[in-house]
Amino acid sequence: MHYKEGEGERMVEVTKINGVKVLVNPDLIELVEETPDTVISFTTGRKIIVKESRQEIKSLVKSYRKDIFAL
Repeated sequence: MHYKEGEGERMVEVTKINGVKVLVNPDLIELVEETPDTVISFTTGRKIIVKESRQEIKSLVKSYRKDIFAL
């Protein structure tokens, strides 16, 4: 799980339940639930199940936001 920056966009990297790493836009995250799998719901209506915990997602988004405000 990483915070990524490049090509003019900032994204966070998460691992889908099948092991595939994906970059997501944290500005589109609406809800993160542990059911017990971690489900990220986006404002677009899409949902993904990830290996990271709810707390790890929270930390990634906080780090992303701190970097945005530091610019």
